[in-house]
Amino acid sequence: MRKSISAAAVALGGSLALAALVAPTPATASPGEGNCFSLGVAGKYGEFIEGDDTHSPDAEGAVAIGGNADFSQAGFSVGQELTADEVKALPGGYSLVVGGDIKGPVHVQKGKGVYAGRNLGGAMDGVTKGTSPIDFAAEFAKLRAVSAELAKTAGAAPVADGRTLTFTGADAKANFFTVTADTLQRAGEIQLKVPAGSSTVITVTGGGYDQTKAPTSGFLIWDNAKKGYLLDDKLQSADGGAERARLLWNFPTATKITKHSGNAWPGSILAPNAAFDLGRGGPVNGSVWAKSLTGSGGAETHHYPFEGCLPGTTVPPVSPSGAPSASPSPSAGSGGSESPSPSGSASTPGGSESPSPSGPGGASVSPSASHSAQAGGGSGGGGLAFTGSEGLLALTVGGAAVLGVGGGIVYAARRKKAGAAS
Repeated sequence: MRKSISAAAVALGGSLALAALVAPTPATASPGEGNCFSLGVAGKYGEFIEGDDTHSPDAEGAVAIGGNADFSQAGFSVGQELTADEVKALPGGYSLVVGGDIKGPVHVQKGKGVYAGRNLGGAMDGVTKGTSPIDFAAEFAKLRAVSAELAKTAGAAPVADGRTLTFTGADAKANFFTVTADTLQRAGEIQLKVPAGSSTVITVTGGGYDQTKAPTSGFLIWDNAKKGYLLDDKLQSADGGAERARLLWNFPTATKITKHSGNAWPGSILAPNAAFDLGRGGPVNGSVWAKSLTGSGGAETHHYPFEGCLPGTTVPPVSPSGAPSASPSPSAGSGGSESPSPSGSASTPGGSESPSPSGPGGASVSPSASHSAQAGGGSGGGGLAFTGSEGLLALTVGGAAVLGVGGGIVYAARRKKAGAAS
């Protein structure tokens, strides 16, 4: 006797089969616990520039330039502070990549250099002509996607007290802030107070930012061990550099950024649409990702790679050497893969503490099994989770297959029961 199968029974069987195939996803996940945007190849470089770079006298980390490089003003040295493992993790081992013409003199201290255009003169120590190992257009598409996604976070506002602007956060994992460029450039002194080891993202809105307006003379970071603010520079940084290493300044819409030569700027700077002017003195103690760059005198980039977690998607596992290990993503790099380990908490002066959301948009971030497989895919979003029709189609087909399996389970059970009854 033929038995009919109800839609409810098929749905139940499908649910059982789906539960057997897919592990449940936690409702919430704290930032810094494996859900991070990948900065890809760009995360391996201290200067990662889409267009032209005119710079002297040096960059302590690796440098990648998509356009032309002019080092003729006073010469340029690259990679002094790179470790052997960091050099190995670079594409082709190149600590200097120039996609266009190059004008020296230039000295590559660790690793090797390559330029794809013309040699316009000057000594080329450790640099040879060849093909660029970096697709700058693809990498900057990913950086712009990450910058725009981070800007969606409803970050807390800083507190102004005269010419001092203070950013205060209490989240042990990640703290987000949003400030207009006009407000930031009116500050004579900028302070940051967050728990030791937490990641910090400061999104600066507007079309341009100029530190010479006030001018901004100093950046101070709260030292959780010493219970006081410490002026950041190369020789000292709060909590041994724990906050600086996880500090990201995000400029999603700026087309021009000017640094004041009278300060050291702590943290890494993501400004994928901006012409970045380092000025004539004072370093950036972190990485710079920008559309173009100029700098001279003491305006250097110091080798303090970004180690923070930018909550968003899962990055591939990283081997002890710093290179990706068995990664399904061709573009994900070691940058941004380290999960910060909180070692303290901040007390807030004068009640200026502001709540910090735990993920973009103020929502908690949940890990997804599909994220790592999608990272670096053809969507141009870097490590961003898929949001297009490709993912929806795959989910729809998979869901139909699972429901079919569920129907089969229920149908087989009915057949067996009918046989036993007869």
